[in-house]
Formats: sequence, C-alpha cells, structure tokens
Amino acid sequence: MTTLTMAVRPTTIADGVQPARAGGSARVNGPSLIVVRDGLWRVVDRSGAVLGHIERETHPDGERYLARRLVMSTRRIELGAFWRIDDAADCFR
Repeated sequence: MTTLTMAVRPTTIADGVQPARAGGSARVNGPSLIVVRDGLWRVVDRSGAVLGHIERETHPDGERYLARRLVMSTRRIELGAFWRIDDAADCFR
C-alpha cells in the first residue's frame, strides 16, 4: 500500500481519506501530491522532481482519478483511470 502526501504543501493522509485541500507539510516515503487546483494534483518524488499528474474526473458511477506520467518535460503517458486516488498514485512508485 502506498502512503501518500498531498496539499498545497505535502501533508500525510491515512488510507481512505479524501485528498486535502490545504494544510501543513510533512514528508513520508512514496510520492507526494501537491494541489495545483481543485481536482488536479502534481505528483512529485522525495527530491521534488515532478513525476506526473493525477486528475479527478466525474463519472456516472462516481469519481475516477486519471494518472498521467511526464516523460521529459513535453510528453505525457496515460497510465490509466482508477476509482481510488491511492491506486492512481501507486503508478508513480
């Protein structure tokens, strides 16, 4: 299971907790999610390098999280759509 961090500055969240909108900062193992805007997070590694983005999408069955990996600074690779943000973040490990 991946431990995520997310917020304006990375903040630790527990399993099953919805993404933070704002907050303090903390560092843990695994990727960190930084809020870009409502429904869009930048995924960064422990050194602060951008790995990609996760975007929330409204779907008839609920919300999905789309994971996109950055390749170099100009290309993106679609990694998939997930029902849980934790699963989307696992793609970046």
